[in-house]
Amino acid sequence: MVAVGFHSHWLNGIDYIGQSGKTASKGAKYPPEYTGYTFPLATSIVLSGQYEDDLDNCEDIVYTGQGGNNLLGNKRQIQDQVMLRGNLGLKNCMEQCVPVRVVRGHQSANSYVGKVYTYDGLYQVVNYWAEKGVSGFTVFKFRLKRLEGQPLMTTNQVQYTRGRIPNSISEIRGLVCVDISDGQEDIPIPATNLVDDPPVAPAGNCKGTCVDPKSCACARLNGSDFPYVHRDGGRLIEPKAVVFECGPNCGCGPGCVNRTSQRGLRYRLEVFRTPKKGWGVRSWDYIPSGAPVCEYIGILKKTDEVDTASENSYIFDIDCLQTMKGLDGRERRLGDVTLPTYLEKDDDKKSESVPEFCIDAGSTGNVARFINHSCQPNLFVQCILSTHHNIKLARVTLVAADNIPPLKELTYDYGYALDSVMDPDGKIRQMACYCGAEDCRKRLF
Repeated sequence: MVAVGFHSHWLNGIDYIGQSGKTASKGAKYPPEYTGYTFPLATSIVLSGQYEDDLDNCEDIVYTGQGGNNLLGNKRQIQDQVMLRGNLGLKNCMEQCVPVRVVRGHQSANSYVGKVYTYDGLYQVVNYWAEKGVSGFTVFKFRLKRLEGQPLMTTNQVQYTRGRIPNSISEIRGLVCVDISDGQEDIPIPATNLVDDPPVAPAGNCKGTCVDPKSCACARLNGSDFPYVHRDGGRLIEPKAVVFECGPNCGCGPGCVNRTSQRGLRYRLEVFRTPKKGWGVRSWDYIPSGAPVCEYIGILKKTDEVDTASENSYIFDIDCLQTMKGLDGRERRLGDVTLPTYLEKDDDKKSESVPEFCIDAGSTGNVARFINHSCQPNLFVQCILSTHHNIKLARVTLVAADNIPPLKELTYDYGYALDSVMDPDGKIRQMACYCGAEDCRKRLF
């Protein structure tokens, strides 16, 4: 970056034009269009893990100013920062609405220096403040937001895993709720908001051994084998139209591998505010492919009793039967599932065309209601039967479709067909999609 003039200093995270209109490390004068600006002015910043207080939410950044950091030692803060040089440059950028280039550094085993750098576009400095950092010294914080209308971030093309997991509640930045499950889950789920000013909390309240598959009646319904492998606490081998799990009428205990989805949360999740998509969810832990993440919880309703005029966006149709039959463009998923005889003879044509039941998480739900849509998601929907075999009332569980690194946003495909959503007047409703996927459909519905 130094060689091509993109960032003029090999070590400083902030590059800036100095008081005399020169760069921080070069002597060349800048063009006359800079006349009238107050200097110094920051031109670019690099996020590469040098500062323990940085917080990176992709399109929303809390960046730690320069100075007082033991760059050649343990990288921790060892003295207070001052409002000079690059720090003053970022402050002047905010006051004069000058955008700043943002570059990210990523660990890379294939690079001879151990890192690759990606340019992720222009960001606007929207706020700054001074606070006591993690190490107890005063640091300046600068909040930057990515300007709209730019191409997708180059970071999307690399495995983005950099991020610092907080060690305690007191270290969580932008905390608006300590536990949105209010103790209903075994693992607390904090919520953070670094987007809204002032920050607000998400609405809504949260109101849950077999060894031989040949001797397990539930395993026989799954094609005479267990749908899960024992590795990593139980992982689904492949997506199925429906998974039959052991339940209260079985002789096995809660440790049975065929009860994997019933064990509650196993990963530390965080609800966070996104710039364009409302609330989102990410995991602090690595999630292996096939691992159940969470169940979609809400109030069970009949679909024909849902108030379509309310614009409730937390309705989840239980469309297991439609998926099994490959209706309305759904990708048929059956595999080796052996259906009970009464399910194969289902003559309810209405239930075939439209799901009879749905889950309404609008007023009562769990963390799943905050998981966003993506046209290229990292979760998939899995219908599960455990306490009964009524496929119209299957439990809905979200399962990892791939290995998911820590701090990666969790997403699944909402499955809307374009032009399928109507307003109360019968007109087609449209909603733009901001998932950022390479093959994004541009519209949610």
